[in-house]
Amino acid sequence: MSEALLDHATHTMAVGSKSFAAAARLFDPDTRRSALMLYAWCRHCDDVIDGQALGFGTAPLDATPAEQRLAALKAQTERAYQGEPMASPAFAAFQEVALAHDIPPSQAFDHLEGFAMDVRDVRYERLDDTLRYCYHVAGVVGLMMARVMGVRDEKVLDRACDLGLAFQLTNIARDLVEDAQAGRCYLPAEWLREENVTAERAHSVLFDPSERERVARLAARLLATAEPYYASAREGFRALPLRSAWAIASALKVYRQIGVKVRAKGVHAWDGRQGTGKFEKMGLVASAGVSALASRHSRLAPARDPSLWQRPR
Repeated sequence: MSEALLDHATHTMAVGSKSFAAAARLFDPDTRRSALMLYAWCRHCDDVIDGQALGFGTAPLDATPAEQRLAALKAQTERAYQGEPMASPAFAAFQEVALAHDIPPSQAFDHLEGFAMDVRDVRYERLDDTLRYCYHVAGVVGLMMARVMGVRDEKVLDRACDLGLAFQLTNIARDLVEDAQAGRCYLPAEWLREENVTAERAHSVLFDPSERERVARLAARLLATAEPYYASAREGFRALPLRSAWAIASALKVYRQIGVKVRAKGVHAWDGRQGTGKFEKMGLVASAGVSALASRHSRLAPARDPSLWQRPR
């Protein structure tokens, strides 16, 4: 059963996120197992809410209302923490990780709150509101992953959360058109109004090929917002074991490169899904190794920029 769970988690990441799969191979075996297990649960919850399979497809898996599917995820998460037998491979994997690494239940439920925000079709008025969503769907995943790597220092956990925020801001920029097609928009309404776009028209404007200049400006603004969070996250490398630092530095470089491509392609960024190729990943992973080694000899990390959004404690 244990190896079957690992096989399931490995397949889930290999199909669901090629960017993170490349980085995960760099962890030591125990950390890699736990990271894969945690990812499998996060991917499963996302798929259940979106009616997808490993991040693909839009047809609902069943006719159950999203609110009921969300309630079922919460109930299974609660049972996992209570040590009950888990029939679902994703929840069996999560149970193993959560109990072994003392992942606080509040963090798991904070992650589920991100899916709840999608179910409720929450609107985002200000950048802080968008960042709060980013925290729930990605920042708290950074916190849980950091615990898997042995991190307990709150200041280092802040850096892990910052990386999740940067990843999600990049994600939103890359997927602006795809999300609009699905009826979702995570951009601050303030930003939309500055582009003379009302919240009611956001989906149609973002999905309209003739509006790509506006979309490109909004994406560039998201990516600029992500940069100080990427910079903050880099300061956390020194607190991680070397192989973990290499893995996380690789994930940062590979994912940030997606944003670089979105920015560089401008209005053509949504002609196809942006990503990194095999040889490009290899170069970024090699560069990340240098960064991880350099972090062993760097001075004490500077204080975190107080202007950055602060996770809830």
